[in-house]
Amino acid sequence: MRLVLERVDDDGDWDTFGPVDDLILAVGRVLAEAPELADGLPASAAVALSSNAAVRQLNAAYRGKDAPTNVLSFPAPELPPGMTAEDARELGDVVLALETLIDEAKAAGIPPAHHFQHLLVHGVLHLMGYDHETDTEAEHMEALETALLARLGIPDPYAEARP
Repeated sequence: MRLVLERVDDDGDWDTFGPVDDLILAVGRVLAEAPELADGLPASAAVALSSNAAVRQLNAAYRGKDAPTNVLSFPAPELPPGMTAEDARELGDVVLALETLIDEAKAAGIPPAHHFQHLLVHGVLHLMGYDHETDTEAEHMEALETALLARLGIPDPYAEARP
């Protein structure tokens, strides 16, 4: 596979969530098959399933925000000397907070599995260099997310936010 997403159980009772492994595999498959992302592959990333408490600590330590958040992305260092883009490379880690993810899905009236996959796509795109610091970057990243999510059968999560 051109993109390997490896599950890491960090914190929280993710067994109550459902078929997390199937959700991760589906996201990995869609990202691996996306022509838009071909330049960043082959690659791998860790998907850390965590809790609000653990994510709050990470958010405070690395972003100076003493609060949990839904997803954090920690890019790996640049390619080591001698390694080319054709070599499989480690993208980094995506960390998801169980309670925030479930609360946000409930508030938005969407299936938690859809929100999980959206946040995972979002986090991996950050690892691949996409960002949303400017309006232009945000529009580009949101359009790519929407296209990738559609391939998973997930409706546009940004539809209501757009005029």
